[in-house]
Amino acid sequence: MTVTIGVHANNPTLTYLSRLDHAAQALAPLGETVVFHRYTNGVTTGALLSAGTFDFGGTGSTPPISAQADGHDIVYTAVSAPRPEHGALLVAADGPVHDLADLKGGTVHLGIGSWQTHLLAKALHSVGLSYGTDVTPAAAGADSARLLADGTITGWITQGADLAAALRSGRARVLRRSGDVITDRSVFFARRDFAEQRPEVVAALVTALQQADDWAAEHPREAALIAAEELGGTAEDWETALTALPWRVEPVTGAFLAEQQEAADILHGAGFLSRPVTTAHAVARTAG
Repeated sequence: MTVTIGVHANNPTLTYLSRLDHAAQALAPLGETVVFHRYTNGVTTGALLSAGTFDFGGTGSTPPISAQADGHDIVYTAVSAPRPEHGALLVAADGPVHDLADLKGGTVHLGIGSWQTHLLAKALHSVGLSYGTDVTPAAAGADSARLLADGTITGWITQGADLAAALRSGRARVLRRSGDVITDRSVFFARRDFAEQRPEVVAALVTALQQADDWAAEHPREAALIAAEELGGTAEDWETALTALPWRVEPVTGAFLAEQQEAADILHGAGFLSRPVTTAHAVARTAG
């Protein structure tokens, strides 16, 4: 049979997996082949899994929670180690914002529905502010760095080469690193029927994920060149960003599910989720 893996460029592990032969090698002893389905928006991962477009995918922390809220039956399969230097909430270097409370009444650019929503919602919650009420979230774009520097927006959450370039420019400063607020893991999940009926395939894919991470850790320049090709930015800025990542895949634990539950509760309280979510439901049921 053929296993289809969803790949979007903002998930580095899956991007490198799609460029290497680790998945094919891991699945061959099981009589499986692999194909990769490329798509652009990680927020749609739950819907694409449910539709059968692919069997296995990965995003940041928010999309699987949103998928559960939207009724998609997903199962967590693995997570990355925490990524404290992965992203940051930036403010203008010479601007008036010095703490989270100073964001009140302002606009923050971010990837809405991504892990960045989790970061902003939790950061605001910690100082008694609410996502979407006290601060206006707006979709980040190519002009976010300029709009931050000229004071048009109050904050900008970003990652990767954009983060490295913004800090290198001297026009932005970090208000909060992602690791100051959330664990900021990369999260891998699958459709429930796939995860429960083919656990040996899931286990093989998790092994392949770690092999892809090992490759990226050992080949930072090559990894940076691929990232620049996929997402733009310079290879130098990507190398800065990628060398800050842990490149380690971990099992799904109770502590991780608790992290996700906290995020789900905050996001529902802020009105971002349409209904409450129990993250512990997104685990595979054992036979018998």
